[in-house]
Amino acid sequence: MNATSLFYLAAVYLSFHTKTCFCLAPFSQMLVLPLKTQELQSGSFPRSPNKLPFHHNVTLTVSLTVGTPPQNVTMVLDTGSELSWLQCNTTRVTQPTFDKNRSTSYSPINCSSPTCTTRTRDFSLPASCDPNNLCHATLSYADASSAEGNLAADTFNFGGSDIPGVVFGCMDSGFSSNSDEDSKTTGLMGMNRGSLSFVSQMSFPKFSYCISGFDFSGVLLLGESNFTWLTQLNYTPLIQISTPLPYFDRAAYTVQLEGIKVSEKVLPLPKSVYVPDHTGAGQTMVDSGTQFTFLLGPAYSALRNEFLNQTGKILRVLDDPNFVFQGAMDLCYLVPQNTTSLPQLPTVSLMFRGAEMSVSGDRLLYRVRGEVRGNDSVYCFTFGNSELLGIEAFVIGNHHQQNMWMEFDLQKSRMGFAQVRCDLAGQRFGVYH
Repeated sequence: MNATSLFYLAAVYLSFHTKTCFCLAPFSQMLVLPLKTQELQSGSFPRSPNKLPFHHNVTLTVSLTVGTPPQNVTMVLDTGSELSWLQCNTTRVTQPTFDKNRSTSYSPINCSSPTCTTRTRDFSLPASCDPNNLCHATLSYADASSAEGNLAADTFNFGGSDIPGVVFGCMDSGFSSNSDEDSKTTGLMGMNRGSLSFVSQMSFPKFSYCISGFDFSGVLLLGESNFTWLTQLNYTPLIQISTPLPYFDRAAYTVQLEGIKVSEKVLPLPKSVYVPDHTGAGQTMVDSGTQFTFLLGPAYSALRNEFLNQTGKILRVLDDPNFVFQGAMDLCYLVPQNTTSLPQLPTVSLMFRGAEMSVSGDRLLYRVRGEVRGNDSVYCFTFGNSELLGIEAFVIGNHHQQNMWMEFDLQKSRMGFAQVRCDLAGQRFGVYH
């Protein structure tokens, strides 16, 4: 697979409705936002270097105002990125921009500031000084494009409440893209565990989201989420390391995968297969920005073989070695086009330290649009081999998080999840009908 096809991204975004319900209280409490999915064309948004360059991605978009007087911006909310940034090159006529010269509260950050010297330590490229002694950041992306600009602070406004002094990147360079969707986004809001991510700057103790598998609506909560109606969550610790390693993303939401089972059969693999090695390769990341789930070679091969064995009598395998969905998913099936429902499939369970995530039913097979063989549609197994893409990590994607309440508890350094009806959860908050 060549580089062009590898980076041919057909992104899926979770977007906030323009009519947003902010149940706004002090930020130690909770913000509630409605979500919906929207499928975009290829190349619509660049990916940071530690994000998998798959064809489909799920992120979030939020509309807010920045600056004094306020300017409307739309930002992609990304749990896999740290630095929030806005496009500040006002000479670009095809994309919304933030005009720093119109904001009286805009404050550039000096390169000798502790914000620049210490809080940028997790950037993929170190911050530097520009000729004006301002903190300069360069962000590189998976499609070889980049963004450059200066760090600054300004007032962000959510639902009528001002948040002064939010640090972000004011970027002067643009991104090469053919998508019309560029005309709708002004920048990106980073939500990982890095020092300068939005969730870190705001000191939210936790955040949660829930994506419906029925109508692709959902809800995002920033802050506490202890509700009597919510199913008890199963928790697994978030993994942190103090020593920088070349292939370990310390700012990612990392958990410890300890095993995989198909139905009740545990794959016969040693636990060491799931543990990062001395370089950091092999971490398990939970990422709302990747659609499917990808496993390192040995685990993927064992899962593929066992699932194939258990479905041999109920499904017909697509025998085409030249067809590999998204460059990493090589187990596909032929299903008659007039089929209204798939046969009962064996459940695949991801066994984490202290918790399990079960994937069943329609979430196990994905119909590939446009792929028809005779009278059959092509359905592919929704687990892939990350090594086929040159990625040395396990990644749990959003497709397997549908109808799961996903809680990122930063205060207690743990992640909780449980199966729920996300469409009903959204209705409880009144964020959509």
